[in-house]
Amino acid sequence: MNTSPVNSTPRRLFPRGPWRRARRVADVLRTETIGGVLLVTAAAVALLLANSPWREAYTALAGFRIGPAALHLDLSLATWAADGLLAVFFFVVGLELKREFLAGDLRNPRTALLPVAAAVGGMAVPALVYVAINLANPGALVGWAIPTATDIAFALAVLAVIGAHLPTALRTFLLILAVVDDLLAITIIAVFYTDQLSVPALLGSLVPLALFTLAVQRGIRSWWVLLPLAALTWVLVHSSGVHATVAGVLLGFAVPVLGRRRVQGVSLSEHFEHRWRPLSAGFAVPVFAFFAAGVTVVGGDGGGIGAALADTVAVGIVAGLVLGKTAGVLGATWLVQRCTRAELSDDLSWWDLLGLAQLAGIGFTVSLLVGELSFGAGTPQDDHVKIGVLGGSLLAALLAAVVLRARNAHYRRIEEIETRDDDHDGVPDVFQEDDGARRDD
Repeated sequence: MNTSPVNSTPRRLFPRGPWRRARRVADVLRTETIGGVLLVTAAAVALLLANSPWREAYTALAGFRIGPAALHLDLSLATWAADGLLAVFFFVVGLELKREFLAGDLRNPRTALLPVAAAVGGMAVPALVYVAINLANPGALVGWAIPTATDIAFALAVLAVIGAHLPTALRTFLLILAVVDDLLAITIIAVFYTDQLSVPALLGSLVPLALFTLAVQRGIRSWWVLLPLAALTWVLVHSSGVHATVAGVLLGFAVPVLGRRRVQGVSLSEHFEHRWRPLSAGFAVPVFAFFAAGVTVVGGDGGGIGAALADTVAVGIVAGLVLGKTAGVLGATWLVQRCTRAELSDDLSWWDLLGLAQLAGIGFTVSLLVGELSFGAGTPQDDHVKIGVLGGSLLAALLAAVVLRARNAHYRRIEEIETRDDDHDGVPDVFQEDDGARRDD
């Protein structure tokens, strides 16, 4: 008869996790928070210019074309920002996705279930809300994916103001949810927003991509080798009709996460992520926001706020971001909790998850990109998309602020526990206790 003790400790949702992960998440969020501040600043400047006497100069700057016409790359600055600079953003996303799936939280199905389910719910429900509102307007249904994205940089900028003391477990969950969200978003862009496909160009892009993969697998880091191969991959993917940002994700996937080839003690993937994340968060995304967020809120070609509020496109986006995201993320989390019979961590409640779900309704960068792909840049519907995305994101941020600020005193107490280091060894005591408990189990 087996008399061995049975571990009756219930499974916990949102565990604190090991110190190494918490430290890495803190480093990533610090960079993204700074980038989020720059993103919000760039969007605000764009709005001011678009509604000022310098509106025509701003429009002319966004439409200024540059690039070799022979390669069909005589693009406007706004298009270069959307197709070119965002490829850098998605390159970092590709690096992060591969690392999470091979060496991070998404490697283990038990820990991956919750953020993946929340990301799927947070994309499916907003899309359904948008479609339901636009059923009587078939021409608007092409924009169903606009309210499905979460902008982690914008969300973290808001979080830095309203909830700087958010517990490590919730910050980690938000980051992983955003990573999975980005994967789903780039899949949607590649599958549903490719109108004309040039198979020869797409197949041709595999050649420089394969050479880039071979080079990084051999540990080559020389920019004069890798950048030309990456640029050629981007050009061919752009020529194929697939959105060029997909090239960034594919290049990120090519960089090895595991293996013996390391740079200063870290993998080549982490090395590239440390190098390129500041460029992505501090330059690429803010520049895109500067060109994408400029919309005339009074008058203009799209009729301003009045016309947008009368358009089911903008109404569907706002409802999708504010209501759909909250219901999707919170509902999926509840389903996982019910199906796995797991319990929330002792220091968290469903009010915390409500605030986090509302924060996920901040959909800016990718939402604006999908809006342009759906209706075309410069169209009246595109103006309504911008107003809907900006309005929905701001409303979601305000609602999250109400909930999270109400819990801020509680978060401060958790932060004191998570940062206390009585033995001054650089590792907070609570993480050492958690690691010891895991080893005992």
